[in-house]
This record gives sequence, C-alpha cells and structure tokens, in this order.
Amino acid sequence: MKWVTTAVAIEIAATGLILVLSPLLFGRLVFGGELSEPGQALGRLAGIALLGLASTSWPDRSARPVARAMLAYNLLAAVYLSYLGIIGTLVGVLLWPAVVLHLLFTALLAAERSAAPA
Repeated sequence: MKWVTTAVAIEIAATGLILVLSPLLFGRLVFGGELSEPGQALGRLAGIALLGLASTSWPDRSARPVARAMLAYNLLAAVYLSYLGIIGTLVGVLLWPAVVLHLLFTALLAAERSAAPA
C-alpha cells in the first residue's frame, strides 16, 4: 500500500496550494464563511507548511517518519473539522467531504503502518 503515502501527499499538496493561492475560496468552500485579512495570511502560512509536508514524501514514499506525520495530520484534521461541523458555526459545502477524506486517509495510513515490518 505504498500508494497511500503518495495519495495523501497529493491531497496535502492540493490543500496547501489552494490555501496559498486563495484562502478566501478555501474559507468559503470548507467553512462556509469569509476569512479576515489576518485569517487569510494565516491560511497562506498554513498552506506553505502543508506544501512542505507534502514535499517530504517525494521521492522516498516509504519513509516512516513521513507516514507518521501524515497520519497525525489527517487524524487531527478530521477531529478538528468534525468538531467545527458538530458545533455548526463554520460549515461549508466541502466540510463533511473533507472530514470523510481525512478519516479515510487516517485509516489507510494506519493500516499501512500496521502492515509494515518493524
């Protein structure tokens, strides 16, 4: 299942790229609201960090620390986005699909990690 790390890296890179290029669009689609100017700056900074994380998986997809970082990112993102959806203050059309995607990647990465030799 080495493809999982690559798939997650693509998702992380795409999210980072959207945040860097248009944090306003990201805010509308995922949170259903507008970002303030400081929120946009923070979104772009987060996007840069995500691009950095995604770049760590190329060309060596089998690096265990990278997979561990991706697992932590996806698990924490799923928990936080779920929390936002449950309290219902920041819900855009892509919030719940994002939760499902992060949960799927969390499960796939965890399965890959448990199947990998020590």
